[in-house]
Amino acid sequence: MKGFARHSLARDGLSLVLHVEEGEGPVVFMQHGLCGDAAQPAAVFPRDAGVRLAVLECRGHGDSPAGNPQDFSIATFAEDVAAAIAATSGRPVIAGGISMGAAIAMRLACTRPELVKGLVIARPAWTFAPAPANMTPNLEVGRILARPPQPGAVEEFLASPTGRRLAAEAPDNLASLAGFFRRAPRAVTADLLTRISLDGPGVTEAQLAALDLPTLVIGHEEDVIHPMAHARALAAVIPGARLVEIPPKARGLAAYQDAFRVALARFIKETM
Repeated sequence: MKGFARHSLARDGLSLVLHVEEGEGPVVFMQHGLCGDAAQPAAVFPRDAGVRLAVLECRGHGDSPAGNPQDFSIATFAEDVAAAIAATSGRPVIAGGISMGAAIAMRLACTRPELVKGLVIARPAWTFAPAPANMTPNLEVGRILARPPQPGAVEEFLASPTGRRLAAEAPDNLASLAGFFRRAPRAVTADLLTRISLDGPGVTEAQLAALDLPTLVIGHEEDVIHPMAHARALAAVIPGARLVEIPPKARGLAAYQDAFRVALARFIKETM
């Protein structure tokens, strides 16, 4: 990405890709969502907060190799990010993420508190339990992609009850899911969607209730996969968490991104 230095992080025989914004200042780790890449958090990160964005592209995402698909889990991804934080910063960082990235950050805050000084949970797809019902659309697409390729697969999904529901209630979710049919390698995409949809952050409500660090929770309506109810539930459990509701992505990308940046910039300036 332009303006970012590309680094390699050695993990389990793999060379994972770590993007760190060039320049001066402390780093803030913001992780991408399922089947996303570093461009996703970069698009909503403020450029005037006196910090630099760092994003580790998880196994099978972006330019990072997949390795063994049996290792695809939020726990593994979180340990990879922990190693990236240790290699990049000599002190605790603000750690956050979008969707799957939010689950990774939650797990880090609970299991590696020495690395995290502030937590950002954006558009959470999980609260405490694994395999939440809201991840079912991702699971359905993963299972279609795991079958031998057939003409009309994406049309089959769009015409399914899930596809019709998303078209009416969350068109942005539907657009992302339709894009997964074009994502390569197909087998890696299928494994990621199925394994991560059935996974969870592996933390309890009690662990989140015991957190003692600044926390920002961002959510919006008109999103089936990332329900605003999840954002409210997490903000209610984590002591002192600030909940910010931003415009739905489906209503306009620019308004969504601008509101995300404003909320994140304020949190960073207050936390650093």
